[in-house]
Amino acid sequence: MANRSSDEHKLWMRSFHPTSTGAPRLLCLPHAGGSASFFFPVSAALGPEVDVLAVQYPGRQDRRAEPAADSIEALADELFRVLDPHDESPLALFGHSMGAVVGFELARRLEAAGRPPAVLFASGRRGPSRVRTELVHQRDDAGLVEEMKKLNGTDLTLLDDPEMLQMILPAIRADYRLVETYRRGPGERLSCPVVVMTGDADPRVTLDEARSWDEETTGAFELLVHPGGHFYLVPQHRAVNAQIKEYLRKLAPRAEAQV
Repeated sequence: MANRSSDEHKLWMRSFHPTSTGAPRLLCLPHAGGSASFFFPVSAALGPEVDVLAVQYPGRQDRRAEPAADSIEALADELFRVLDPHDESPLALFGHSMGAVVGFELARRLEAAGRPPAVLFASGRRGPSRVRTELVHQRDDAGLVEEMKKLNGTDLTLLDDPEMLQMILPAIRADYRLVETYRRGPGERLSCPVVVMTGDADPRVTLDEARSWDEETTGAFELLVHPGGHFYLVPQHRAVNAQIKEYLRKLAPRAEAQV
């Protein structure tokens, strides 16, 4: 695996707080239309015992001038390439919604390279083998805004600002296209543990669909259900952060003395 420059690593990975030496890493992958800053509160809550890295996808905020990725697989390829192959700190993946699928594809690449993640946290997303026909990315702008309001994951003041909408809608539409057209390709099941988190009132994920992640790993599996909808992890942040810490303590041997 090729190592990339420090500048390119910083382009993709954002670190918000200082961390302890040898701390386990938690790579956070945003939802459709999301950005690295969504995970700033997670970094504040878990640091310095956990090295929280948040991914910044192209096509938004300071990367707005860059073209969006062509596919979920392309995003996973790029992330795989910018991760330092010489960093032996335990690596956990946390992906929410679209980020859970990106995390799954990244985990497949890491395992193929002999570097399985300590755990994959898959949040707010059905298992990769469960397919729904979803065409939100084909709606007009009003339809796209309606969907975002329904899921309640975007600051509603942004959705009422025409200039801001013009800036953010292209990235949101591109992300919806990626995740709605994604289909799991052939390949081995993961061997790493998979921890699935979901809201009990999520309109996009049934409990059966969340439980289907069990089909994707030969390792340990657990389903954690929280009160709330698609973005349950915002009001339930204390419980979610506590569960992340606990799993890092159990699953990353070198982290035990740190977390």
